[in-house]
Amino acid sequence: MNEKEFDLGIVKRFFEHDYHDRGLMKWQGFYLSDHTAALNQQKIQDKQQYPPKPQQSLSIVGQILLTAYTQNQPVNLQLNTVDHNNQHFATITTPILGYNEATIVIANHQFININDIQHIELVRSTNWTGNQ
Repeated sequence: MNEKEFDLGIVKRFFEHDYHDRGLMKWQGFYLSDHTAALNQQKIQDKQQYPPKPQQSLSIVGQILLTAYTQNQPVNLQLNTVDHNNQHFATITTPILGYNEATIVIANHQFININDIQHIELVRSTNWTGNQ
């Protein structure tokens, strides 16, 4: 086709009346099934809510940390940090690898400021063998 045969009016009419852009719909075929499964799982997690547990004093937190550390017993931690929807994050179940007056060390050698702890409790052990 040369420039003399090219009619801009035909092109304009085609895009105004005949062509219907599907927008993002045309890109959905590029998502992998594992990616969509991960997105669906993330949506479920985002909808899940974790009610705030009572704020504990530093002395109670310290007592529970001492017990957990000396008895090598895991704890459930709820931090006083919230997400963008002002919702608490899930409780962290972890052993206490170490602590001092300002921070604790949990699994994967993560450090948590003691002042960031909303609630801490010892994980109740379950006797799976049936022996009492």
